[in-house]
Amino acid sequence: MNESTAQLPGVDEKIIGKKDIVLYSVSAILLLDTLTASASLGPSSIFWWLCLGVLFYLPMAMICAEMGCAYPEHGGIYAWVRNAFGGRWGSRISWSYWVNVAIWMPAIYIMFAGVFKQLFFPSMDATDQIIMGILLAWISVGVNVMALDIGKWVPNIGAIFKMVVFITISYGAYDYVSEHGMANPINLDSMAPDWVGSLQFIPAIIYGMLGFELVSASANNMKNPGRDIPSSILLSGIIIFVLYVLGTVSILAALPAGDIDLLEGLIDTLMLFFGGSTLGNTFVIALGVMALYTFFSNGVTWAMGGNRAAAEAAIEGELPRVFGVESKKQTPVGASIIMGVSSTVILILYGFLVDSNEDLFWSLFAFSGVIFLLPYVGMLLAFIKLRLRDGEHYRPYKIPGNNTFASLLAVVCIAILILSITLFIYVPGEGVQWPVLIGTLFALLIGELAIRYAETQKNETQLNC
Repeated sequence: MNESTAQLPGVDEKIIGKKDIVLYSVSAILLLDTLTASASLGPSSIFWWLCLGVLFYLPMAMICAEMGCAYPEHGGIYAWVRNAFGGRWGSRISWSYWVNVAIWMPAIYIMFAGVFKQLFFPSMDATDQIIMGILLAWISVGVNVMALDIGKWVPNIGAIFKMVVFITISYGAYDYVSEHGMANPINLDSMAPDWVGSLQFIPAIIYGMLGFELVSASANNMKNPGRDIPSSILLSGIIIFVLYVLGTVSILAALPAGDIDLLEGLIDTLMLFFGGSTLGNTFVIALGVMALYTFFSNGVTWAMGGNRAAAEAAIEGELPRVFGVESKKQTPVGASIIMGVSSTVILILYGFLVDSNEDLFWSLFAFSGVIFLLPYVGMLLAFIKLRLRDGEHYRPYKIPGNNTFASLLAVVCIAILILSITLFIYVPGEGVQWPVLIGTLFALLIGELAIRYAETQKNETQLNC
């Protein structure tokens, strides 16, 4: 399918403008749920944010900007890999992209339940929190099958709330430090990387730097993708990076690195900055409610991109047809419902395998992280191939320099992704994380079976015709 045939019937309404792209990107990439994980590194996390910002974040943003406006096709990352390597590899990318969201969504909703418990119902047990996660997963399914002009407001509002929480926590840190000093002194010595102890959470930083390609899955609904995608990625990229660094420093200002809880660290920090009085506690609850909404909008935002990519693959006959079932307004009903079922099963199964909700969150996060990072390796390889094979293709935005320089940027990003995947599976000092490894292999095997089944369906249809 080339650009002239990429448009799908019923989805050509140009309703997404530059403001929507910026807010959507901020909602997708700026994740409160990874903030405590990165802060757990201690002051060395500042070094890793700055280092990986130069080596990975900036190159990935530029690559996504070039690909998004050069190939503004429905399906985004799936379409790019398919164009470079063929349908089967595109299908594998779509499956990994989709199943990652189905695994990650339970993780983010477990964090939602943990914060909800901390704010409102301290007596909630693990079973209640898992039930809450299941309910949220199905609410996300409902939002995904709404018309895009309605559903887009979920991530837009989430982006605004995230910026409010990040800016507020940064102000609170400034005020707190002026009176109490830093819980973790930040200087050149303390920011020096711990090459063993800090490695476990480096993938969480990389995780928080990905997602610029997500909005390209709806490029055909944009008013002017060639103009808006590059400038929107630049603006959202600056906002995201600055707020991530300020948020990490803010948590380090409040809590000793060794005491940061992955689920409760955010509210602990807010209570330390603003709590202690009736008005202050009410303010913390208001910020906590905003944080809860951002967790929900994260799940919805990623589900929109993952389900749209899976539906496109199914329409092309490269995933089972059920993934391609759509509503009258062309929203991905089939992929959304299957995601809801998968998230429910994963929450129930993993609930029996771990000892605490913090362990449940990290196990699901690491499991989804491995599968989440794999498609980006394929995307970067597709970028290199399309740059070399399709060099004459019009690119409204192009990375400065020649093909060798652009390819080198992509290779560095690939190396960092492979390192991050390895660190999700093998943690120095702890060994192989077997639930993560086994879960990843099982998910990829199911994907291969689904792809082969889709190919059988496609062949049968061609024979019948």
